[in-house]
Amino acid sequence: MIRVVGIDPGTASFDLVLVEGDRVVLEESIETTKVAKDPSILVDRLESLDVDYVVAPSGYGSPVHTCNEVIDPWRFAIEVLLLSTNSDIELGVREGHVGIWVYKALADSIVHMCDRYRGRVLFIPGVIHLPTIPVHRKINRVDMGTADKLASTFLAIYDYSHNMGVSYGDVSFILLEIGAGYYAAIAVDRGRVVDGVGGTSATGGLLTAGSLDLELVANARSWRRWDVFRGGVLDISKTLDLAELLKRAQVGEEPYSTLLDNLVESIAKDVQRARVSAPSARTLVVTGRYKRLGEFVELVVERVGDLDLYIPRGLPGASRSKDAAQGYAALGVGLTTEGAFRELALHMMIDRACGTSVDYIVHPRAVEFKRRVQRAYQESVKNPKLCKELLTL
Repeated sequence: MIRVVGIDPGTASFDLVLVEGDRVVLEESIETTKVAKDPSILVDRLESLDVDYVVAPSGYGSPVHTCNEVIDPWRFAIEVLLLSTNSDIELGVREGHVGIWVYKALADSIVHMCDRYRGRVLFIPGVIHLPTIPVHRKINRVDMGTADKLASTFLAIYDYSHNMGVSYGDVSFILLEIGAGYYAAIAVDRGRVVDGVGGTSATGGLLTAGSLDLELVANARSWRRWDVFRGGVLDISKTLDLAELLKRAQVGEEPYSTLLDNLVESIAKDVQRARVSAPSARTLVVTGRYKRLGEFVELVVERVGDLDLYIPRGLPGASRSKDAAQGYAALGVGLTTEGAFRELALHMMIDRACGTSVDYIVHPRAVEFKRRVQRAYQESVKNPKLCKELLTL
């Protein structure tokens, strides 16, 4: 039976989930600092697991590729998957920014995995790469949901379909993933992703500030790559833990009460934004690190008002792993075999993902950024999967 491991990178740990058939048979975490210092630790652990395929951390995503198709794994990881540059990484690590530390760990581990596993390493798309989203919703968008958010959505559709006894074509909901630094709202209509509000384009955020007023952007003038990890409610409050923020807010302590109101209302607004593209959705599916923080989820559901709450149970055998890590592995099974997840992978058209996450930028100030990433993709992959629909813009 095929064995596929999914890897979900995070600020604290790289989480591994091994799926055999349709069951989770291993859940494990490796500290991100250890991976950053020595990426071979992760690769050696994978070697000991005797896996058939590895679904690698995929950042902002790419069309489905294996390492056999990647000419330059480092450039592919840094410029295409992470939308960064070598100088971003070097300076960010030197100055001690945690988010950039994670980026470096991710890129280094991809280089080592490609060297060791080649065609057995898979990269998966982000939301914006999917052909199920109309082009008009992608204009001037980059983050509609990163690869881990798509992985969580894949798991959620599978979970909802099987536990509620409905076909994939009858699954419509808004997925809300609340992670340590970002949240995202993904619109699912008839089992397909049709829109998404990603973490850096959300109304607010936990570590990230989310979307910013263009007046602020224009007048601040100078920005660094790691500024996407700053300005959110946890960053402002210095709590770095939503449970702690909630606890202080509940006794009326400031600025925590105001920051909590900001976060809950921002999430509710983004859920409603996603509903515009999936008007038949009647369910809010909550995933991510904070889905088990019941008091916070209740505040969000109360603010949204008219959506039923659904918390995915996860795959059989899973007990503690995150939705994204399970989704990574399940999607890998679906893309490589005729097994349990194949039908859903094809239904969601994940195998038909194309282009880069910057293809739909039309703002004149971002033209060079767009060209740099597109050039990196075409030069770092043997057979780039370009989007024909770009011709209509």
